[in-house]
Amino acid sequence: MTEPVQTPQVFPTRVFSGIQPSGGLTLGNYLGALKRFAEMQKDGVETIYCVVDMHAITVWQDPAKLRQQTREIAAAFLAAGVDPARSILFNQSQVTAHAELAWIFNCVARMGWMNRMTQWKDKAGKNAEAASLGLFAYPALMAADILAYRATHVPVGEDQKQHVELTRDIAIKFNNDFGVNFFPVTEPVIEGVATRVMSLRDGTKKMSKSDPSDQSRINMTDDADTITQKIRKAKTDPEPLPDSIEGLKERPEARNLVNIYAALSRSTPEAVVAEFAGAQFGAFKPKLAELAVSVMAPISDEMNRLMADPAEIDRILGDGADRAEALARPVLDEVYDIVGMIRSRRR
Repeated sequence: MTEPVQTPQVFPTRVFSGIQPSGGLTLGNYLGALKRFAEMQKDGVETIYCVVDMHAITVWQDPAKLRQQTREIAAAFLAAGVDPARSILFNQSQVTAHAELAWIFNCVARMGWMNRMTQWKDKAGKNAEAASLGLFAYPALMAADILAYRATHVPVGEDQKQHVELTRDIAIKFNNDFGVNFFPVTEPVIEGVATRVMSLRDGTKKMSKSDPSDQSRINMTDDADTITQKIRKAKTDPEPLPDSIEGLKERPEARNLVNIYAALSRSTPEAVVAEFAGAQFGAFKPKLAELAVSVMAPISDEMNRLMADPAEIDRILGDGADRAEALARPVLDEVYDIVGMIRSRRR
């Protein structure tokens, strides 16, 4: 008698991604994440976006500030074009399936896997003994965020790609351990010319809210005058723009500004170089500033409008949480059945 052959499950295309409410969103967050999230809202593709407030508390957070920053991230999603009628937008802590599934995955993942996580090494550093257990284990929670919805695609920055690869390992091990084809092997989505936007003061460093110089970044809340002033003062070099992309290889600041222009104009670095070949930065920067203001200033204005009505933001997040719960709870119930847990009372 032959053993029955399991037919691999076909999973519908479903996108999941999240952003921590750590405050201070920048142009890099917009170009590398939020802009792409809005563009992924297409017919036939389910898009689920999450403010991952449970991840935020892996390091201590002031409660009032956490609430404020959660609303600010939600406002940024909305201002960037994420439509809560087409996508699900919610904050993580409102859907308990994330935490419940994370515990299952804590028991599937291996210590060696967690120890290899680059972000754990970077954030804990030499003081690992004093770091929270949550900081060490949070990649399992990230896997739960994704797999609670059996998401097939996750748009992430390069710094999170390793965690999506861990999610794949957890899904594969769970499926193998229990002899099921239950979780998809999720694909990271890393694309676009400005997925890694660099500092305006140092083209070798990522644009970051943690940089002590506010001149190093364009904040999503900056007004038109501030954006213009920061781009005009951005570090460059004395050479004109080259006539081919190869001419930017050893010029990190020039390459960064060209990449930003390309991303904001929905073009390519090659097209930007062709358009501005031979131009000095004194001519290029005003054009970049004008473009950045045309894209970012309306987003800043909309964020300010939304933040003036926190009750409406909370309503949108609550509605999204209800819709997310309706998707995640049946998945978690099946996981409990697969693992062998008795539940006499179903939610």
